Amino acid sequence: MDKCPLESAKMLILDNLADVTLDLQSRHDVQTCTSWRAPIIWEGMFNPHHYDQMHKMKGSSVVLTVFAVGRYLEAYLEAFLMSSEHYFMLGLPVSYYVFTDRPENVPNIELGPRRLLKVIEVEKYSRWQDISMMRMKIISDTIESDIRHHYTHVFCFDVDQVFTGRFGPEALGDSVALLHAGYYRSPKELRTYDRNPKSKAYMETGDFYYHAAVFGGTWENVKSLTDSCYKDIMEDKLNNVEALWHDESHLNKYFWLHKPSRILSPEYCWTTNLGYRRDIQVFRLMWASKYYDTLRTS
Repeated sequence: MDKCPLESAKMLILDNLADVTLDLQSRHDVQTCTSWRAPIIWEGMFNPHHYDQMHKMKGSSVVLTVFAVGRYLEAYLEAFLMSSEHYFMLGLPVSYYVFTDRPENVPNIELGPRRLLKVIEVEKYSRWQDISMMRMKIISDTIESDIRHHYTHVFCFDVDQVFTGRFGPEALGDSVALLHAGYYRSPKELRTYDRNPKSKAYMETGDFYYHAAVFGGTWENVKSLTDSCYKDIMEDKLNNVEALWHDESHLNKYFWLHKPSRILSPEYCWTTNLGYRRDIQVFRLMWASKYYDTLRTS
């Protein structure tokens, strides 16, 4: 399993052609490249201007998907959207796809040029776990019916986060995963993979532990990921099994079998609950305060 599949190898070639300016030797305190030669993006490795210009020339366009269901809408959505207007993919066409059970309560945000907001009503499930897992099907269906016809890339975010620094086109790739802030330094045996052999998310070990709060890629690859995760989630349900960390467990299994062509460092999703570390030189996206006792329905 250490060798990436053929389709992943092809993606790596395409991604790496765009990454000739990446300086993998600029950071000696962190891992900057995987065993399958996918870059891990850290501050100091790239020229921001290069990526801004390159993706403008390529005509890249980005959809940001976010779910704001139940009390999460009032607690987080406005700050998430307002901060993204300051830091997310500036200079590129961006459309926010907000999935919510209460479209009438979505805040009216003043958007910059070539930035749009689309609100899509979804069902409110009784358990937050089901909301988390069903987003895979909803994202896939929306890519198929709409996104694929208009945009090149898709990024999927949890809503309980705030952008605090540049989250730019250097993050774009064919298949993009994020190192989980809580486990990027942990030995493999301490990473919380689903080790239940009855689950489709079962893993004895993995390359890294990825955070489902941020993932993305071209629309084709995000659709493949969401289709696969949803299929495995439903197969688990038929067998009366639920993965340890729900859609995140299935996402980790997918990236174990289909290696990402680009990995984002924990700069791209950090929490000060872990303290301040020398290797985290910038904060690009921060976890917002969590109020699980009052926000989650069960």
